Amino acid sequence: MKLKSLFMVMLMVVSMVLPSVTSVASTTTTAEASVKYVCTLSKSEKKAKAWIANKESGGNYRASNGRYYGKYQLTRSYLKGDYSKANQEKTADRYAHSRYGTWKHAKRHWLSWGWF
Repeated sequence: MKLKSLFMVMLMVVSMVLPSVTSVASTTTTAEASVKYVCTLSKSEKKAKAWIANKESGGNYRASNGRYYGKYQLTRSYLKGDYSKANQEKTADRYAHSRYGTWKHAKRHWLSWGWF
């Protein structure tokens, strides 16, 4: 009889905990899905960035070419498995600024070499 009572108490505790765990998980999922990247570039920088995106992928976030992926055709390792639009934008900005200093310099490089 004690075993049956213990089982019932455990079942009751689990049933009380599960709805709260489910709501926390759905809240987390919703929060993760609504993450956005805010770009703070000047007009001329945005224009150069858009020009490169058009040359690299036609502006397609799902464009794929071997190990290169997304709107800016970054290597998949740079994106670290996160192919979201926000991560592609953020990673592209970091890449352009660390490698070229500005998007305008990145565009100049593209015009000279045919790649970003």
